[in-house]
Amino acid sequence: MTGGSVCVGKGGGEDPAERRESGGPRTGDPYPPDEAAYTPSARRLARERYKRARARRATAVAALSTLVTGAVLFLVITGSPGWQRTRETFFSAEYARMALPQVLDGLLLNLRLLAVCGVCVLALGLLLAVARTLRGPVFFPVRALAAAYTDFFRGLPLIICLLLVVFGVPALRLQGVTTDPVLLGGAALVLTYSAYVAEVFRAGIESVHPSQRAAARSLGLSSSRTLRYVVLPQAVRRVVPPLLNDLVSLQKDTGLVSIAGAVDAVYAAQIITGKYFNYTPYVVAGLVFVALTIPMTRFTDWVTARMDRRRAQGGTV
Repeated sequence: MTGGSVCVGKGGGEDPAERRESGGPRTGDPYPPDEAAYTPSARRLARERYKRARARRATAVAALSTLVTGAVLFLVITGSPGWQRTRETFFSAEYARMALPQVLDGLLLNLRLLAVCGVCVLALGLLLAVARTLRGPVFFPVRALAAAYTDFFRGLPLIICLLLVVFGVPALRLQGVTTDPVLLGGAALVLTYSAYVAEVFRAGIESVHPSQRAAARSLGLSSSRTLRYVVLPQAVRRVVPPLLNDLVSLQKDTGLVSIAGAVDAVYAAQIITGKYFNYTPYVVAGLVFVALTIPMTRFTDWVTARMDRRRAQGGTV
């Protein structure tokens, strides 16, 4: 071989594409055969047919059992002695059409509370979690206060917290403190849910292996930078599913601000119920909340399954 010449062996002048199209690889051919030339074996075809048959059979059985269960429940409920009166009181189409526009108007308040309180809950919960994980004896008072806060508000029922904040704060007659029931009810929601979210964040922070902190410190990062750039990103990713579950619960509990007189979806239904002595508006309000909760629940399940798959495959979680 001299100059820029290239030594070509037997068959070296044949194009690789022509080689694949001419009936598959030859002896010593480095190129794989075309996928279109693959023919599954009879055993594999039989196995796939069997799996499809089992899937169709399972779907048919599930559909049949669901139909039977629904038919039995329908017959039991509609055949009860008080069904006629119950249908008029709780499932009246006339009162449902009357209540739906007002319930949807009140739902806007619930959605605004969810957006604002959700952000505040995440911020305060993360702050409490970081406070509880601070190291060193100098931070003991901070850790003790954060632990006392979470223990108290996790043990206090939300309805009692709402009553104490909504009716207790205005009774103090403090200058410059609002008496708006919407703001006070939102503050009570934030106080309670931040305690739960703080424990979720703390569990995520403590789940990060200590070697991550040690590696970050060995690279010259300070404790605060280690927490910010190494620990918290991993912790937050790990606790996304439980955080979404808390958000779903918060969405439902925004309806409790109606006890303070705020006209949300629940209070709008209560007004119509008190006027006409019919409970259909409550059913309408409940169905509206269910319609909002189901998509968030399914999204939470999807995120959880996705993270489980990535964890099983050894990916970053």
